[in-house]
Amino acid sequence: MSLLSLRSVAGQMFLLQVVIVALLIAAWVAVEVFQAAHDAMRQGRRESLVAAEAFANAPGVVQALRGPNPTAVLQPRAEAARKRAGVDYIVVLNTHGIRYTYPYKKYIGKKFSTDIRPALEGRAVIQEGGGPPLPAGTGTDVRALVPVTDDHGAVVGVVAAGITVKNVARAWTPQLPITIGSGVAALALGAAGTALVSRRLRRQTHGLGPAEMTRMYEHHDAVLHSVREGVLITSADGRLLVANDEARRLLGLPDDAEGRPVGELGLPQQMTTLLLSGDCVTDEVHLAQDRLLAVNKRPTFPGRAQTGSVVTLRDTTELAAVSGRAQAMRERLKLLYEAGVRIGSTLDVTCEAQELAQVAASGFADIVTVDLSDAVLRGKEPAEEALPMRRVAIGGRFSTSPLWPVGEQVWFSPAAPQIRALEQGYGLLQADLRQARGWQEQDPVRTHKALEDGLHSLVAVPLQARGVPLGVVSYYRVGDSPAYENDDLLVGEELAARAAVAIDNARRFTRERAMAVTLQRSLLPRRQPEQDALEVAWRYLPAEAGVGGDWFDLIPLPGGRVALVMGDVIGHGMHAAVTMGRLRTAAHNFAALDLPVEEVLWHLDELVARMDSEEDTGQDAEGHGGDGVTGATCLYGIYDPVTGTCTLARAGHPGPAVVYQDGTVTYPDVPPSPPLGLGGYPFETTELRLPEGSRLVLYTDGLIEDRTRDIDAGLEELRRTLERAEGLSPEDTCQAVIDSVAPPHPADDVALLVARTRLFPRSHVAEWDVPVDAAAVPAVRAKCAAKVREWGLEEIAFTTELIISELVTNAIRYGAPPIKVRLLYGRSLTCEVSDGSSTSPRLRRAATTDEGGRGLFLVAQLAERWGTRYTTNGKVIWADQALGDGSSPAEGGALADVLEQFDAAS
Repeated sequence: MSLLSLRSVAGQMFLLQVVIVALLIAAWVAVEVFQAAHDAMRQGRRESLVAAEAFANAPGVVQALRGPNPTAVLQPRAEAARKRAGVDYIVVLNTHGIRYTYPYKKYIGKKFSTDIRPALEGRAVIQEGGGPPLPAGTGTDVRALVPVTDDHGAVVGVVAAGITVKNVARAWTPQLPITIGSGVAALALGAAGTALVSRRLRRQTHGLGPAEMTRMYEHHDAVLHSVREGVLITSADGRLLVANDEARRLLGLPDDAEGRPVGELGLPQQMTTLLLSGDCVTDEVHLAQDRLLAVNKRPTFPGRAQTGSVVTLRDTTELAAVSGRAQAMRERLKLLYEAGVRIGSTLDVTCEAQELAQVAASGFADIVTVDLSDAVLRGKEPAEEALPMRRVAIGGRFSTSPLWPVGEQVWFSPAAPQIRALEQGYGLLQADLRQARGWQEQDPVRTHKALEDGLHSLVAVPLQARGVPLGVVSYYRVGDSPAYENDDLLVGEELAARAAVAIDNARRFTRERAMAVTLQRSLLPRRQPEQDALEVAWRYLPAEAGVGGDWFDLIPLPGGRVALVMGDVIGHGMHAAVTMGRLRTAAHNFAALDLPVEEVLWHLDELVARMDSEEDTGQDAEGHGGDGVTGATCLYGIYDPVTGTCTLARAGHPGPAVVYQDGTVTYPDVPPSPPLGLGGYPFETTELRLPEGSRLVLYTDGLIEDRTRDIDAGLEELRRTLERAEGLSPEDTCQAVIDSVAPPHPADDVALLVARTRLFPRSHVAEWDVPVDAAAVPAVRAKCAAKVREWGLEEIAFTTELIISELVTNAIRYGAPPIKVRLLYGRSLTCEVSDGSSTSPRLRRAATTDEGGRGLFLVAQLAERWGTRYTTNGKVIWADQALGDGSSPAEGGALADVLEQFDAAS
C-alpha cells in the first residue's frame, strides 16, 4: 500500500508506470485485433481473385460464352468451382452485365448489381459492398471481377467471385480470447515488475516526496557554491564529479569539466597526481595558475575499499603578474611566437584576418579591428591605394563599440591615424584618443560613443605585402588597460607584418582558385535540358585544396531517351578543368551520333589516350613537358522512358546507386572496366529495369572517400542516407546526401546527380508492323493520321502523314524486314520507322530528271530535326516535329513554300 501513496516519488512513479503499461498493452491488443481482421479480409480478397481468375482462364469458357446456351454449360461448372474454391458464389456475366450463372437460379438472366466497367476495360478489380442474397448469407461481400478475353485480347465476358464478411470473420474471431488473455497476462506481469522497481526507488529516496528532495538539493547547491573555498569531489575511477564555482576559478577548469577524467582537465602535473592518489592530505601548498593553494583531501566514504575523494582548496595568496620590463618582454615574445604558429594556417583571406584579430586580442589589445581592401577580398591584385576598405574581423571585448561592424564598408577621414599610417607605410601610435581630432572627425557620433565606452588608446598599422597596401589593423585599449607605448608599436608592426604575408598568400590562392572554379563551372551544365524521361537535380562542390576535374551531364537523345554521364579527371588545377571540358564536349558529340553505351566509352578512351600522348610529346618554350593526363574515369548510361530500362557501362568509376519507391537501396552490378586512357580493353554493359519513381544516384569518389573514411564506409553511409530520404524529391535528396555524406572539408571535388525516372504514358505511344509491300503505305499513313488526331494534334496531322509516307516507302524500298512504325507524343511528336537493314539513308539534291531522291529532302524540310540510329537488329530513322506553338510547315500554305523550295533545289 505504501507504493500507492502519491506523497513519495516512488508512489508517483509506480502509478504513472502502471498507467503507461496499461495503455501500451491496450493499444497492442487493439492492433492485434485489427491486424487479424485485416488479414482475414485480405485472405478473402485473395481467395475471391484466385477463384475468379481460375474460372475466367479455364478451358472452354470463351467457347461457352459464344455458344447458343452459355448457362447450360457454365452453371454446373461454376457451382462445382465455387464449392472447390471455398467462395460463396462464382457468377459469369456477359459484357452487358447479365448473369449466366448464379447459386440462386432465379437470379440467372438478371443484370448484375455491380459496376463491371473496369473489368470490361481489361482490368481485374476487387470490390467491397452489399449484393443480392447469397447462399452463405447476406451482408457486405468481397468480390473480384476478372475479364474473360479471347485469343485476340478482346473481352467477351466477366467472371465475378465473392465471399461474405461473415465467412471471412470466422478466420479471425477465434483469436480474440487468446489475444485478450495475453494482454491481461502482460498487464499483470508489467505491474509486478513496476512494483519491484518502485520499491527499490522508494528505498533509495527514503520515501521522500519531490518537494522535499528539491529543497534538499537547493540547500546543498546554495552552500556548495556560496563558500569562498574550492570544493572538488572525484570518483574512485578518477573522474571529476563535482566542482564548485570557487574551484573552477582557482584551477581554471573548463565549463564541461564535470564528468571528465582528471587527467584530461589540463591541470599541472603535481595537482593531477595529488587528485588521483588515494592519500589523505592536510594543508599542502601547491602552485596552480600563479596561485598558492592550500589543499586538503579526504575519502568520501571512509572504510570502503573503492571510494572517491573530497578535496578543498584555499587561496593563500593573490599572486599578481610578475612586473618589470623583463616580464613584459617575455609576454611579447610569447605573443609573437603564438602569432607565428596560428597566423597562416589557412588559405582564406577572411580566416587569416580573424586569426590576426584573435591573436592580438589574446594579450596585446582589448579590441582589434582588421580592414581590408575590397580588391583583396575578391582576390584581385591590390592597387596603390587600399581604399575603399571593408571591415573583415573584430577581436576582443565586444561590449565596447568598435565603430563599424564586420562586413560594413569603412570610411576613414584623411586625418585619421589609419589613413596616415597607410600613407607613411609604418605604424602610428595614438596614446590618448580624446586628443586625436583626426580619429574623432571620421564619424563624430560613433567615436563619441566609443570614448564613452572606454576606448582610450590606439595603434594603427598598415598591412603591406611586396610594398603594396592590403589594408590596416587597429589595436585599441579600453577601460583600465594601460595606454600604448612605443615598445607596443613595435609589437603591433611585427604582428601586422606576419599577418600581411599570410593574407597576401591567401589572396593569391583565392584568385587562382576563383579562376579555376569559374572555368570549371562555365564548363559544367548551367541548366537542365528539356526532356520528359527524368526529374533531375545535381550538386557540385569544388575541393578546398584546388579545383579538380569532376563533371556530369544530361543529354537528351531521340525517342525520348536521355544519356547520363558522370566523370572524373585525375588531378587538380586548371589543367584538369580544361581536360574535363574537352571530355564533356566529346561526350556530347558522341552522344549526338546516338552510339551505343560501350562505343561512347570506347571513343572517350581513345580520346584520352590521344591527349595523353600529345602531352607526353609536347614541349613548352623552355623545353619542359606538359602536365600529362594520367587518366580519367567515366560512368555512361542511357535511360529509355518507353521501356523503363537503363543501359550502363563504367570505366574505372564508382557504380551508381538505385533507390526504389519502397525505400530499398541497391548498388547494381555494373561490370568494372579500367579507367579511360589505358586503351585496348572492352567495356561491358548492364541493363537495369527501373520502375517509375525510382531514383538513380550517380556520384564521384570525392563523395564517399576521404582521408578519414574508406570507400566501403562511405558507400554504407550513402546507403543509410538514401534509405532515410525515402519519398524525397531529387533536389531534397541531393541536399540530404551532401549534408550527411560529403566530407566537411573535401580534399577532392564532389559531384552528385540524382535522377527520378518517369515512364512514357502508354497512351502516348503507338506502334504498327508494316508488311514489305508498297500497297501497305496508305493504310499505315491513315492509322498514323488517326492517332495524331486522337491526340489533338490536327494541325500537324498532314505533315505527319507526309513524313511517315516517305520514311515507310524508303524502308520498304531500300530496307529489310521487319519494318515497324512508332509514334511518340511528348514535348515533340517523334515519328520512327525501323527496319532490319543497316544501310544509312543520305540526304541529297535530286536532279530534274531523277525519279527519286526527294523523300528525305522533304522530311528534312518538314521536321524540326531528323536522324538515324543503329540497333542490334538494324536501324531506326526518326523525325521530330515541334509542338511548342502549335505551328507546322503544313499550316497556312507553308507546305506549298516547302514544295516550291524543293522544286527550286531540284
